[in-house]
Amino acid sequence: MNITQEARDAISKFKLPQEVGFGQVLAPVMASCDYENGKWGDLEIIPYGPIKLYPTAKVFHYAQEIFEGMKAYKADGNGPFLFRPLENFHRFNFSAKRMAIPEISEEVFMGAVNTIVSLCSDFIPEEAGSSLYIRPFIFATEENLGIKPSQKFKFMVVASPSGTYYSAGAMSVLIQREMVRAFPGGTGAAKTGGNYAGSLLSNVEAAKKGYMNSLWLDAKEHTYIEELSGMNFFAVYGNELVTPPVSDTILDGITRKSLIDLAELSGIKVSVRKININELLEDIEQKRCTEAFACGTAAIITPIEYFGDDSGQKYSFEKAPGEMSTQLREMLLDIQEGRRSGPENWVIKID
Repeated sequence: MNITQEARDAISKFKLPQEVGFGQVLAPVMASCDYENGKWGDLEIIPYGPIKLYPTAKVFHYAQEIFEGMKAYKADGNGPFLFRPLENFHRFNFSAKRMAIPEISEEVFMGAVNTIVSLCSDFIPEEAGSSLYIRPFIFATEENLGIKPSQKFKFMVVASPSGTYYSAGAMSVLIQREMVRAFPGGTGAAKTGGNYAGSLLSNVEAAKKGYMNSLWLDAKEHTYIEELSGMNFFAVYGNELVTPPVSDTILDGITRKSLIDLAELSGIKVSVRKININELLEDIEQKRCTEAFACGTAAIITPIEYFGDDSGQKYSFEKAPGEMSTQLREMLLDIQEGRRSGPENWVIKID
């Protein structure tokens, strides 16, 4: 690995602003590695800045790219800590395989992530819920317009000192009954930009109607809950936590898996089953379903205040956040920030 002098200079000159937002302030360095002639080259740490690409780079025309979202935490003078990074590594290669991108080694992936976190350790906000958000990604760089998989790629890691993703607390959610985010046999389980681009129009329409996010239903029957735009979904029935099963249309969320494990360790009953949206709305009205929330790396847990659809009717919870989402968020954040020990190998400290 080559850490350039320019990268070291960029680190020495960087000053963290008081207000960082989420994903708005970028760390002063980034990792870069090129794939060419059938193999990955050497990893390099360079100053954060523009990258040079030809207009015919395949990523612009055929969307051959993947990414991951990770966080490094520091709190109470401890850290930095990475949370289950090998889960991100394995999902990264799963996405790569689905998008006809060459897989990358653990050595290169973790080497890039660990080095960026180590070099940027002083720039990680230490307020609870804040972090260094880390974005590894690969994109096709071969410069021609033929519709075939690229033979050249670039792997990069950038990072952003960030606060909480949703600072407004509970969110309102529009049930998307017309458009579809993913379909069986498609790319819904891969972390690729096209899946997120396909959700943006619905989010624009939701915002016009006063909602913060969209809830997606299955492509066949438009009846069963899949996920929100970029986040997995949970509903709470008393002391039971319910979530849809992952499939080739739902991203296998690392936060989702972690919450299931924590809930079971805490004696909470977990049911992984299909959730009928119409039954859920009736259960909310009848107060059988007492809370609901979304989860993901960026947001951790975001409680849902109410659902709505084009009929104009709203289905609200008496309390948001509810007791279970609050309990699970505190437990998970305590583990991520090093205040509580979690299951083995969940937290890795970076030198």
